[in-house]
Amino acid sequence: MKIIVCIKQVPDTAEVKINPETGTLIREGIPSIINPYDMHAIEAGLQIREKAGGKVTIITMGPPQAEVALREALSMGADDAVLLTDRAFAGSDTWATSYTLSKAVEKLRADIIICGKQTIDGDTAQVGPEIAEFLNIPHISYVRRIEGITQNYIRVQRLMDEGYDIVESSLPVLLTVVKELNEPRLPSLRGKIAVKKAEIKKWGPSKILADEKNLGLKGSPTQVKNIFAPEVRCDKKILKGAPEEMVDALIQELRRLKCL
Repeated sequence: MKIIVCIKQVPDTAEVKINPETGTLIREGIPSIINPYDMHAIEAGLQIREKAGGKVTIITMGPPQAEVALREALSMGADDAVLLTDRAFAGSDTWATSYTLSKAVEKLRADIIICGKQTIDGDTAQVGPEIAEFLNIPHISYVRRIEGITQNYIRVQRLMDEGYDIVESSLPVLLTVVKELNEPRLPSLRGKIAVKKAEIKKWGPSKILADEKNLGLKGSPTQVKNIFAPEVRCDKKILKGAPEEMVDALIQELRRLKCL
């Protein structure tokens, strides 16, 4: 069983800064972590390998510093890691990102591709499904439980607004997972030691046979026209008293502000 997990290194801060020229996040010099939903994707890949055998490969696209995230994933027990890094990839929107990752997956070949449902920086939940579309394979989003897996098919529960669906798919398939799926394991001491010498493959556009017109900012059909932080409002009022009194006071305040 060949399992690929796509992860992303995201800023570990609420103080996000934007490049005014490109409209993209400034990541240099900002502490980073593995996207929290991707931690559940890594754990899912490891658990599938433990049940069905095979190999777990982690891939990410980003600057050289993203190697830190790959080494953390390896210390959790992944077998291999690939970093897609090149100036040509910079400024990619979700379409260009998905295209680039799909070309890497195409080169590696996989039975199951796993992504977190979304990232905490872009928050679009688009990249996983778009990768599947580029690869022309089925995908199942919001996976909350894996019920069964063989060499030919997988059966999962997909989280819905009210309850869940049970979905079966042939392989290869792409899954996007939610936090309810599992509890990510901690890296072992042996894993932390071994990962210091682990080889991280670094691939550019030519290695994955990517068409450069589809890469990076120039290859992104989505362009950011304007981005800004919302105005911070410091005025606040705390209501006290019995519930009925606070309700009346709240109604009066909303009328004063012309919200009612």
